[in-house]
Amino acid sequence: MLKTPSPQQTELEMVTLESLVPSDHLLRKIDAVIDFSFIHDRVSDLYCADNGRPALDPTLMFKALFIGYLFGIRSERQLVREIEVNVAYRWFLRLKLTEKVFDSSTLSQNRRRRYRDVSVAEDIFDGIVEQAIRHGLVDGTVLYTDSTHLKADANKNKWDREIVAKSRSAYWDDLDLAIEEDRTAHAKKPLKAKERHPVEKETKISRTDPESGYMVRDGKPKGFFYLDHRTVDGRLGIITDTHATPANVHDSIPYLERLDRQRQRFGLNVAAVGLDAGYATAGIAKGLEDRGILGVTGYRRPTHRKGYLTKRQYVYEKELDAYRCPNGQVLPYATTDRNGYRHYRSDPAKCKTCPLLASCTANAKHQKTVTRHVWQDARDKADAYRLTDWGKRLYKRRKETVERSFADAKQLHGHRYARFRGLTAVKIQCLLAATAQNIKKIALAIAPNTKPSLA
Repeated sequence: MLKTPSPQQTELEMVTLESLVPSDHLLRKIDAVIDFSFIHDRVSDLYCADNGRPALDPTLMFKALFIGYLFGIRSERQLVREIEVNVAYRWFLRLKLTEKVFDSSTLSQNRRRRYRDVSVAEDIFDGIVEQAIRHGLVDGTVLYTDSTHLKADANKNKWDREIVAKSRSAYWDDLDLAIEEDRTAHAKKPLKAKERHPVEKETKISRTDPESGYMVRDGKPKGFFYLDHRTVDGRLGIITDTHATPANVHDSIPYLERLDRQRQRFGLNVAAVGLDAGYATAGIAKGLEDRGILGVTGYRRPTHRKGYLTKRQYVYEKELDAYRCPNGQVLPYATTDRNGYRHYRSDPAKCKTCPLLASCTANAKHQKTVTRHVWQDARDKADAYRLTDWGKRLYKRRKETVERSFADAKQLHGHRYARFRGLTAVKIQCLLAATAQNIKKIALAIAPNTKPSLA
């Protein structure tokens, strides 16, 4: 017999939040192994102790934000709506079934006013990494670094052209010293003292979000983006650093500074790093060599003019400190310029009658110049590491670590776009997104089988 169902929504039931949340829910595992109590002490100085209305508990607020990143909820309004109806979220935030959920404007106003400094999000990120280290989930011996683009909240068709300075390299002072030493070793006069300035370049500046950068890269979309530079540990893929820049900042610019921060902040004894071809520069290779770190970088195909001999066809002979051209002529050292490149020049009298002249140089004086960076030896060593068996294995692990980390961030946690405008806001977004990923990895790695207490 078919019966008409009776309404049951108004019936009284004796239930607890504890009984409504599945025992294997992700938030249960997180609650069992992650200690969020340090957040309250970190931000207490941002609140008035004896004046004003009672504030939303900062620990609850950050846990709510982590829920948004963990489950890919991009909108703060949607996040609040989900908390209202999801008993697991309420249980995690210690909200009763009948308790009113905070307004979404509470999150946005705190973000704009109280937590507009990157240091708060950075300290919370560091606190979670330290917990991972205490659990033995971070080895620190091998680190992998890469960057991914986040689409800025800006119309790519609304821009102005401006002359801006490119980012300053962190190793300029070391390079100036190396140039001076190299010129002295070759009996050359020191260069006249001149303050080094970043190269100025005309570029597109967004009218909507001027702090974003216009990205033009092979195989990448064109438009205004930010870059999330991320470093992960080789053991479990725990993120040990994240740093946002405009998309027109080269990957190699902030790398050494961020590497030093991780080593100092967490006491990591880094032995090797895996990097893609974007980091294959002489400056990075020398910086890693000075730090006693083996660097394995991706292969970067050299560029050359079509119809001309490639640079690899000119062989450097270290004993002579000279290059030898394909026709056998020796190109001796001539000078070292301000950019750190040694110039090796041929004899025009010999080049004039050389059968390879047409494919060698278009110089009006019939003189070929080959350049070599003062730190090229360090770069050559890094290239050699990539060809070893251990170097191949280390580099292959990039796909399982940092590339997998970015893929999870985009597919599972909604980390494809800059949710807010301005570099500071994007830095905070990257830190919170990385923190949420670390929280999840720690919880799944330890995977408790018992229910956490509500104490």
